[in-house]
Amino acid sequence: MTRHDCYTLPMRLLHWTRAALILGLIALGWTMTSLPDSIAAKFEWMYPVHKEFGVLAFVIGTIALVVRSRSALPHHPAGLARWEVMLSSIVQYAMLALAIIVPVMGYAMSSSFTQSDGVPFFVTDLPELLPKNDRAFAVFALAHKVLAYTLLALVALHVMGVLKHRFLDRGRAADVLPRML
Repeated sequence: MTRHDCYTLPMRLLHWTRAALILGLIALGWTMTSLPDSIAAKFEWMYPVHKEFGVLAFVIGTIALVVRSRSALPHHPAGLARWEVMLSSIVQYAMLALAIIVPVMGYAMSSSFTQSDGVPFFVTDLPELLPKNDRAFAVFALAHKVLAYTLLALVALHVMGVLKHRFLDRGRAADVLPRML
């Protein structure tokens, strides 16, 4: 495979960084919301870490969109059917969008919660730009949760597609994995 058949190095690095962040954030989010409120670690470090890395996911997702818009993208492999190209494109764009929208909903949720202790971002706290409103918080919380699980489902579909093309399709004409390695 020639280098022009691959994504650029910055795009590949951003892809794998976003993948690790998203999967880690979903795992931490599920864990912390499943724990009883009596567990101190839930509020002392799990929520702050989730918020910090959520903001980082937003920043990296935004950078990835800018880098993608300025990069030459490899063509789809010749071995893909038309419907596979369409589904792949839809899933990729949806994941790119949700990688931005889910953290924004998390920020809105935290910012609007009346008992929020802020939105930390490592060495600073971000300003809470929304008015405190527990009804708005409930809407943002539901959106954050539903969209995060939607993103997880899309990631699973994405991975299944990559594995299908790698191991089930005949020949290497449909193998998409080397483009991102």
